[in-house]
Amino acid sequence: MNEAIVLLGVGLVAGVAGGLFGIGGSIVMIPAMTWLLGPDQHLYQAAAMIVNFFLVLPAVRHHVRAGAIDRGVISRLIPPALGAMIVGVLLSELSYFKGEGEAVLRLLFGAFVLACAGVEAARLARPGGSGSGGESAAALTWPRAVFVAVPTGVIGGMLGVGGGVVAVPMQRRFLGMKLTTAIANSSATIAATSIVGAVVKNWAVLTDGATHARSPFLLAALLIPTAMAGSFFGASLVHRLPRRKLAIGFVMLLMYVAGRMIHGAASVLLT
Repeated sequence: MNEAIVLLGVGLVAGVAGGLFGIGGSIVMIPAMTWLLGPDQHLYQAAAMIVNFFLVLPAVRHHVRAGAIDRGVISRLIPPALGAMIVGVLLSELSYFKGEGEAVLRLLFGAFVLACAGVEAARLARPGGSGSGGESAAALTWPRAVFVAVPTGVIGGMLGVGGGVVAVPMQRRFLGMKLTTAIANSSATIAATSIVGAVVKNWAVLTDGATHARSPFLLAALLIPTAMAGSFFGASLVHRLPRRKLAIGFVMLLMYVAGRMIHGAASVLLT
């Protein structure tokens, strides 16, 4: 019972963060489950990928009603992101990342999140750092779409993060998207890619012969209700909060998660 209550709380926090920042909820769920339930990176990634689909649905609804999603952009981002997501999941299933190698996967997770925080912090430090420009759908060529979508899918699939933590800064840096549009586009992209990632990752987890203390489906079932509620609330704030404050909150969340994951993984690898 206590574990169920804890997971409901984790789902709520993940949902608020996911809806508010357009990053899915894995960036909160995976570290939280690691700290609260013990290391089992592949299991948590499998569960989180299922939750991500349900988590972003309320957020997508808000963004559609606000007219914030650039349909022309996401129509070019989603196809290459889907293929890249599968590649990323398959990479995470390499033997190098199994057993004690799971700590390497956690270290990569933390290092990547820290890099994203650095990029966003540098953007904030510049004049107009909250981002006000926008890329028209007509100007987004397929090569540029692939350049943004492939890292989004590969890293999302490999680390189980849905891809939003990549898609938001990549859209801002290389497509000139304002923050709210990047968040909305990211949520819509995750709605498509998370289904594919969840199927491939859960199939791999269930057939790899490894022993896991819990079922990814049970974990997902406990996380989904509050994750959806939190996402609904978080997404409603995206178009109300000042962009700079939103970006500062995003950076602070990324830095905290990165620090905890890097410290935990490094303590295992250095012993």
